[in-house]
This record gives sequence, C-alpha cells and structure tokens, in this order.
Amino acid sequence: MEHHVHSTEYRLRVRDVVLGAQMLFVAFGALVLVPLLTGLDPNVALFTAGAGTLLFQVITRGKIPVFLASSFAFIAPIIYGVKTWGIPGTLCGLASAGVVYVLFSLIIRWRGSRMLDAILPPVVIGPVIMVIGLILAPVAVNMALGKSGDGAVVLVPKKTALIVSMVSLATTILVSLKGRGMLRLVPILSGIVVGYVLSLLLGLVNFSPVTKAPWMAVPAFVFPEWNWQAVLFIAPVAIAPAIEHFGDILAIGSVTGKDYLKDPGIHRTLLGDGLATSLASFLGGPPNTTYSEVTGAVALTKVFNPAIMTLASLCAIALAFVGKLGAFLQTIPVPVMGGILILLFGAITVVGMNTLVRAGEDLMEPRNLTIVAVVVVFAIGGMAFSAGEFTIKGIGLAGICGVALNLLLPGRKKIL
Repeated sequence: MEHHVHSTEYRLRVRDVVLGAQMLFVAFGALVLVPLLTGLDPNVALFTAGAGTLLFQVITRGKIPVFLASSFAFIAPIIYGVKTWGIPGTLCGLASAGVVYVLFSLIIRWRGSRMLDAILPPVVIGPVIMVIGLILAPVAVNMALGKSGDGAVVLVPKKTALIVSMVSLATTILVSLKGRGMLRLVPILSGIVVGYVLSLLLGLVNFSPVTKAPWMAVPAFVFPEWNWQAVLFIAPVAIAPAIEHFGDILAIGSVTGKDYLKDPGIHRTLLGDGLATSLASFLGGPPNTTYSEVTGAVALTKVFNPAIMTLASLCAIALAFVGKLGAFLQTIPVPVMGGILILLFGAITVVGMNTLVRAGEDLMEPRNLTIVAVVVVFAIGGMAFSAGEFTIKGIGLAGICGVALNLLLPGRKKIL
C-alpha cells in the first residue's frame, strides 16, 4: 500500500514536469524568435525567460499561472540599438524599460489605475502599438526575400527565399485558423518547423555551427553599459507593452475565474514584469512580457496551478545550458523567419488599430486626430530631436509626444 502511494505521488510529479515542459513548448517559437532576429543569444533568452518568470512569481506571491518571455514590442528598438550603440549600450536602454514598468506600478499603487488611464488613453497607446508593427514591415519583407533585415546583404536567392517564406507564412496562418487543441497554440513554432524542413530539402541549412558547439555550455551573458541615448530612445517604447500588460492579466483572470487586478493587485504584476525585464536586460536577454499563447494553453488544459509555470521556468533555465540548442536555432534560414514575421508584425499593427476601435472615439475630432497623426508620422518618418549629444527619434519620440500632447491639448479627461 505504501509503495502504491509513493508511485502515485511520483506519477503526479512526472505529470507536472510534462505539463511544465508543454507550457514552455507553447512559448518556445516566440521566445527564441526575438533573440534570433535582434542578434541576442537565444540561450540567454531562455535563461532570462525562466529567471524572469520565477522573479515574477515571487513578487506576485505565486498566485498567477503566467509565463514571461521575449517581448515583440522591443524588436525594432533592439535592432536599431544594436546597430547604433552595440549590444551593451542597447541593454542599458532595455533595462530602463523595466524601470518604466516599475514607475507605472508605483503610480497605480499611489492613485489607482484610473490615473494611468487618464495619462495614457487608447488614443495614445493605439497608434504607438501600430507604429511598432509598421516600422518593422521592411525588415519582415527583406528577410522574406532572402536578404538581411536592413536589405543590405542577399543571403538566399530571391526565388528560393520566396518559396520558403511563403510556405512558412501559409503554415503559420493555417495552423492559427484550422489547428485543433495544442496545435492551434503553436502557429509560430509550426511555421518554423515546416519552413526549416523545406529549407533542408533545398539545401539552405548549414550544420557546421551545431557540430562545433559543445553539448553543455554556460549561456553567453552580456552586461549593459551606461548609454543615455539608448535610455531616451527605448524607455518610451515600454509605454505600449506596459498597457498591454493590463489586458494580459485580465485575460488570464477570465480563464481562471479570479480577479488578479485585486489579488495580488495590478501594481504587483506590473512590478514583477518590470523587474523581470530589467533582470533580463542585465544579463543580455530581451525584455520579458506575459505570453498570451501560454494563457491559451492554460485555458485549453484547465491546469490553473501556478506551480506548473515554475516547472516551465526551470525547464527553460536547464535548456539554456545546452550549447548545441542555441547553435541549432541559429541555423534557421532567414526566409523562414521572414515569412512568419510578415504575419507577426502585421498582427502588432492590428492590435494597435483594435485598441483605437474598441475605445469607440471619433478619430476625426481635432484633438484625437492631432495625437494619432503626430505619433504615426513622427515614428514612421523617423523624426529626431537632438540636444547636444543626446538624440531621441522614432518610436521613443513618438511615444513621448503622444503622452505630452494628451496632457497639454484641451479636452483631456480629468485625472481622478
């Protein structure tokens, strides 16, 4: 009898580990895509996703079944930052994005979330999210055509690249529309797998980095270097994902039937997300965000125990030390990622549009028109303001201007 009890407990533990690994599998495609696109290390991203989720759980008292991993909102700023200031300088800006989350958390704790709604209404947030997707559009198209993200280098012949990228795109779309069960939650991973297999058949994959890489290796952590310009450029980008954080927490709350805005409180969840983002940046990983794919997996499996996310985090940290995994991920040909990114960056733009649509405001009303117009044109046009050696441009400048216009133009909602 005693032996039976022990074997049952063991089976439960094994089941929990499998569930945790399944949650990581759902997040995996999106998690590694950001570092692969931006020049960061995928093994570091795995480690910081796991460590960030554990930190989030500590701050939120282990009450919410969410997984934190690489944020798409920062892809454009990271690509620009790495090219302009290098990875260490860019990481300084990314760490400051986490500080923005923390500041919002303190404002909410002080005055409640309504004050934040008044400072950052949909008419500001919507266009900022939209331009994140629109600015990235050329990167996606260049990669789909077999070029580097900036279009400067041809990596794969155009006709071959188009075949691979369009098959990857079509797979991602079909799985998101027609997939059933767990398959529907991994459209990005499905697109990568099918595109990769096709690339193998077409001879586009070079395995030499995998054979040279060690089986076990400490992730190549990179530490930030102070850079004011990177801070001014990247910190305002955090406004959009910080606001999206509300929606993510509401979504997981509706799945589990609990009000996480009250317990542990939105100020705690924002604080956890912010500190997880800063932790990731201090080690060389991309900023973290709550993953809606994993929320979908929670809804499907009905596994509401936050401890499952602890196991998913530990799986991510363990995989981070597998050297050959990172080398294998870096063999994914550019057109595979380009095809998926066409849908992904378009989806970011649609999220921004939907934010405006749901708000139900008249965009032709002069105040709203002014804010949206300035944000969109400043960001896409590359408007830049300089003061001495400091320059702020693009999305960062657009975000700051959107907030400033909302506060300064007449007709603003009163802050409660």
